[in-house]
Amino acid sequence: MTAGNLGEWHKKIGDEIQPGDVLVEVETDKATMDFECQDEGFLAKIFIDSGAKDVSVNKPIAILVESKDDIDKFKDYTPEAAPAAAAETGATEKKAPEEPAPPKVDKVCVEDNKQAEQPAAEGRVVASPVARKLAAERGIDLAKVKGSGPNGRIVQEDVLNYKAPAPSAATAAPTKGAPAPTPAPAASTAQYEDIPLSNVRKVIANRLTESKQQIPHYYLTVELDADKILKSVNMFMKFGLMLREVLNSQANGKYKLSLNDFVVKAAGLALRDVPEVNSSWQGTYIRQYKTADIAVAVATETGLITPIIPSAETKGLSTISNSIKTLATKARQNKLQPHEYQGGTFTISNLGMYGIDHFTAIINPPHAGILAVGGVEDKLVLDESAEKGFRVKKVMKVTMSSDHRVVDGAVGAKWLGRFREYIEKPLSMLL
Repeated sequence: MTAGNLGEWHKKIGDEIQPGDVLVEVETDKATMDFECQDEGFLAKIFIDSGAKDVSVNKPIAILVESKDDIDKFKDYTPEAAPAAAAETGATEKKAPEEPAPPKVDKVCVEDNKQAEQPAAEGRVVASPVARKLAAERGIDLAKVKGSGPNGRIVQEDVLNYKAPAPSAATAAPTKGAPAPTPAPAASTAQYEDIPLSNVRKVIANRLTESKQQIPHYYLTVELDADKILKSVNMFMKFGLMLREVLNSQANGKYKLSLNDFVVKAAGLALRDVPEVNSSWQGTYIRQYKTADIAVAVATETGLITPIIPSAETKGLSTISNSIKTLATKARQNKLQPHEYQGGTFTISNLGMYGIDHFTAIINPPHAGILAVGGVEDKLVLDESAEKGFRVKKVMKVTMSSDHRVVDGAVGAKWLGRFREYIEKPLSMLL
């Protein structure tokens, strides 16, 4: 992570801060995290307002002081002036001890300031990111705004207080005898909307572009008999109802299994059986993982995210089911912790619930494979034992996208064969 967005401030200037207090929300590329302060003191200054975008890591966002009496002394304090102030402080203490030394700073909470404030070059407008965003939204030319910040830097307040100059009398009144100027045609209303990119969307764009450009994809598709797996889902549902009656509802919801839970379990077992697929390309070597940590694609309002079910091959179906539900809920609430979505060894993307019967997915680096799961549909098949000579069976298609640097075609086919066995003989997952 090199930059993030600031969410809501949980403290205001003058508030006392204790270790562990949530100071502000920080939106990373995957989730919104609570920034907890590790020091005690008082919040004396906030440099960056809520809603600021692309705040660099290590850029100062606030300042804490030890004494509440020092808060007012930082009313006009700016991080850009800190180095000069520090140098000046040393000279003042030596030459003029009667002047009060500047208050002691207990801690500066930061997010990155690698851009030192310099005087604006000829023709260059120096403005804060918030001021630039606000000016763009209001259609204000920053070159016409007078900055009140250090070295004439334009800040948010300058844009908010800006008033367009009234047209001069010479401009307003045409010269006597001169023909009236032809009015310019009214600008047409734009038939589109420019939507700013979220951090999540930026990461998705960069990683998937990198994947398609650098990873040699190939695709293998198989059609699976889903009759038995669907019957198994119903069987476990009925078993769960009986169990809840016996245990006086203690197992409420524990056995509400979906088809996707079986898919994750079957994929984990197939990765255990064919570990060559449970690997990643590392440039000069191939890393083969000992556990099947399966990332499950979840759609959220901000974009796609892939929370991880670690060691899926060792977990029971009910554990997998509950884990997926919990992680999906946290993902949609933007509350996932980094360890819940970083890493993984294989990805599953299921669009069957949207009526998609077949699709191919882009590999999620550094994984060597991703399984695209389509929906279940009816298919007529010949059956001599049936009265009409045919019957209807449930089928579903899955497509595995593989990294050919890691997984050869024969290995990918072997993995799909093992996956098919687990799906078409679901009771084998319990053995």
